[in-house]
Amino acid sequence: MVINNFKTQVAALGTCNIDFLMKVPRFSRADDEVDVDHLKIFLGGSATNFALNISRMGVNVGIIARVGDDEYGQFASTKFLEEGVNIDRLVKISDTTGMAFIAVDEGGERSIYTVMGANAQFKLEESDVEYIKNSQILHLTGMYLEVVEEASKHANYLSLNPGTSLASYGMDCLSKILKRTNILFLNRKEVSLLTGEKYNTGARKLVEFGVSQVVVTCGRQGACLCTPDGIIHSPTSPINSLDTTGAGDAFAAGFIAGLVKNKPPEKCLQMGNELASSCVEMLGAVDLGHYQI
Repeated sequence: MVINNFKTQVAALGTCNIDFLMKVPRFSRADDEVDVDHLKIFLGGSATNFALNISRMGVNVGIIARVGDDEYGQFASTKFLEEGVNIDRLVKISDTTGMAFIAVDEGGERSIYTVMGANAQFKLEESDVEYIKNSQILHLTGMYLEVVEEASKHANYLSLNPGTSLASYGMDCLSKILKRTNILFLNRKEVSLLTGEKYNTGARKLVEFGVSQVVVTCGRQGACLCTPDGIIHSPTSPINSLDTTGAGDAFAAGFIAGLVKNKPPEKCLQMGNELASSCVEMLGAVDLGHYQI
């Protein structure tokens, strides 16, 4: 990708949460009680995970998000600055910082409950629009339809990771956004939700619709890139999966870092797989120290 004279290489717009991460022997059922083996509190949220990971790849990145005017919001600001992420558009508002309560079982599977908090109050401001316009790439993830619809209009190059909630709206509802999308990140379930097709035919359908690059992450099977020129598959090495929290965000960060650095598609996929693999081998989405209770 040719670098033009943009102030910021990548702007990450989406959620910023505090993750309460619990390692449990099994998930709880109704009227059940399970002892927690470990509890840690991390900085999380889809845009946060992406921004922290890509910053560590040497990419100039800024976060566009909302946090509460509370101690957790201050914790988020401090950690972003320590990790080299620009926080000009990390806005503190009169609400609580978003929270996610994540139980991870012995197989690395998750059960998540979220409190959106300040994330739910996100309204795109003129300063956000200017920040987007001055960024080479806008990466949109984990945000409401109305915000994604408006923010996508101003992107110079749009990277979209819609997640389950947004993908479930389907192609017809998201058609305008998809027409603006240069690269789309989905897992196999999200491809089916978005297109109504199995992931391989669904990815081709999205390319035929006009999305020039569709990346499908396939867990232990690696990932594939679907373009008008065909499909490229990149396997991943066998790993011991401890926690899958943030793996998709890490993959997108590795892939986009490769794109910014003008790496070929095969290398971008490899970089995404390597970062995602590192993510699932630890507890929490990004290893940067946890909040002290």
